[in-house]
Amino acid sequence: MVARRKVAVVGVALSDCGRVDDATPYALHAQAARRALADAGLDRSLVDGFASAGLGTLAPVEVAEYLGLRPTWVDSTSVGGATWEVMAAHAADAIAAGHARVVLLAYGSTARADVRAGRRTGTLSFGTRGPLQFEVPYGHTLIAKYAMAARRHMIEYGTTIEQLAEVAVQARANAALNPEAMFRTPVTVDEVLTGPVIADPFTKLHCCVRSDGGAAVLLAAEEYVRDCRTPPVWVLGSGEHVSHAAMSEWGDFTVSPAAVSGRLAFERAGVRPDEMDFAEIYDAFTYMTLVTLEDLGFCGKGEGGAFVEKGRLRVEGGGLPVNTDGGGLSAQHPGMRGLFLLVEAVRQLRGEGGERQVRRRGDGGLPRLGVASGTGGWFCSSGTVVLGV
Repeated sequence: MVARRKVAVVGVALSDCGRVDDATPYALHAQAARRALADAGLDRSLVDGFASAGLGTLAPVEVAEYLGLRPTWVDSTSVGGATWEVMAAHAADAIAAGHARVVLLAYGSTARADVRAGRRTGTLSFGTRGPLQFEVPYGHTLIAKYAMAARRHMIEYGTTIEQLAEVAVQARANAALNPEAMFRTPVTVDEVLTGPVIADPFTKLHCCVRSDGGAAVLLAAEEYVRDCRTPPVWVLGSGEHVSHAAMSEWGDFTVSPAAVSGRLAFERAGVRPDEMDFAEIYDAFTYMTLVTLEDLGFCGKGEGGAFVEKGRLRVEGGGLPVNTDGGGLSAQHPGMRGLFLLVEAVRQLRGEGGERQVRRRGDGGLPRLGVASGTGGWFCSSGTVVLGV
């Protein structure tokens, strides 16, 4: 039996993000990929694996061609926002088994610019085919699905709208420390609550921003680590899970698929949630952060509301720093944002957070362990990756 190789993230980067009116999605893929390769200090010729989703008729074949790559390992798994954590897990397994040596994950989207230019409209639904045909005709929009789940949690556990608003307030506080964040001006709970209603109970600031942007992550086998200009961040464990497509097939609106992917990731990494120095969690809506914290095991079911109070999610809050870059609620959200979670987690573990750098409780040193957990669809899928140095 061939020994499995250790796998590290050796390069991460973002493209230009926020308001980018003069670039195509392909260009943002390329910009992020070039920056990630430069970050790692590896030559492009070493990349023999490529993973991407969301662009082109033959994704990721078209993107690979645009980047000048001819990979011998490829992945186009597409499960919404969780795509990138799932792809990272697949890439790590392939490298560990010797099927690839260096794998590039890349994403780019001009979601904001496309709406502004009239090339597309806002995403109200994912279409009307298959099981969705039984929901869409009744006005069950994408946002409404999340809003229903949030309301169910409020009814079941007494979670308050003020507690959900706290998630948005603390995300903005972290974004204020991030010069790359799209929105950095602090907000209050009252400002969140008095905004225009989007889907009850969500007001505007309970929902993610719409931005342009791209990201790239480079994973490599352990023997290439010594050739890199950055310290390795090791992939310690991962898990993935799919739950439902139709809301009628979702057994419990208060439990996300992270309850399974998180358990698997922590078990495979041999660590516990309470050992994490920070968490990067997909936050298209405030409720996603709260319920994912519960399902990853940072608090008990129904205790998420109390857990997010008193600034505990802030980098400077003395609790568990969550979405240290400001997340999708404030930093950027160009579509399937899961890759941005991995970029931020790696930067934190390498001590590159700047003003938003996480420090370990107790000794004040740099973080050693972090988790990134992506969610796709309307809690349809989840991918969780545990990283460490």
